[in-house]
Amino acid sequence: MFELIFLGTSASAPSVHRNLPAQVVIHNEHRFLVDCGEGTQRQILTSGIGFKRLNRILVTHSHLDHILGIAGLVSTYSRWETLEEIFIYGGEASLERVQTLLFDVVLRGATPPIPIEFIPVKPGIFFETEDFSISAFPVIHRGPDCLGYIFEEKGRRPFLPEKAEELNIPPGPWRRELVNGQAVNLPDGRLILPDMVLGEYRAGAKLVITGDVGVPGSLLPYCLRADALVIESTYLEEEREMAQHFGHLTARMAAELAAQAEVKTLFLTHVSRRYREKDILKEAEEIFPGAMVARDLDTYQIKSERG
Repeated sequence: MFELIFLGTSASAPSVHRNLPAQVVIHNEHRFLVDCGEGTQRQILTSGIGFKRLNRILVTHSHLDHILGIAGLVSTYSRWETLEEIFIYGGEASLERVQTLLFDVVLRGATPPIPIEFIPVKPGIFFETEDFSISAFPVIHRGPDCLGYIFEEKGRRPFLPEKAEELNIPPGPWRRELVNGQAVNLPDGRLILPDMVLGEYRAGAKLVITGDVGVPGSLLPYCLRADALVIESTYLEEEREMAQHFGHLTARMAAELAAQAEVKTLFLTHVSRRYREKDILKEAEEIFPGAMVARDLDTYQIKSERG
């Protein structure tokens, strides 16, 4: 399961109720900040999640509404927080602009009080633990090296305690080894195979976050059967031509992608101040019933629905 927290859902400029783009993804002890618009550190405080362990920042692209908040966040980390290191991931063009922002503006050539590691990301898996992975995929927007991110739990076969009880398997290392797919010899001499106590394979949760998008069709393979898709909906269909000119999507275009990809839940974000939320929702729901327009500080649990 992933926890998804929206910190900013506005497009280009903040509004009274919406901050600039940012969201946090949490999986157990791991925490990731995806984009960091201006004012994000205040949203972190308002949300109650705090700064602890929030030292991995994933950048979707280099536009200022998605990265300006990194400057303030790093400044705060340098003064008051106890993080040992900051990791910033993104395409090469994005990292170059973030480096300029930090070293030329914030630090002005000084050595950072805490190490900052810039990690160039190419399409494919770039972060992995025993339980989940994060992979990047290319996104067509304005400018080079735009990326989306897939957070995906590893599939597993669940342990069936009732089967273990039927077989009189005592608690302890034997059950743990069976969960890990290893056969065990019990103290009474019996050989127990994993198939005897494990259920059917279940896919893990899949969360896709795209950032800004100009051409949605290219994203279809990456979004397939996601449990949740977070995608921009900057324009309404009545201004589709303008959306395409600036490399953005309409709510309808986002919904069409979600429907084609058979995603479970659609979150629309990057909302323009020119539209009412109910009009964005209406346009999307005509294609994808149950679509949601994300609001600042909304929190969701993303669980696997793929069996």
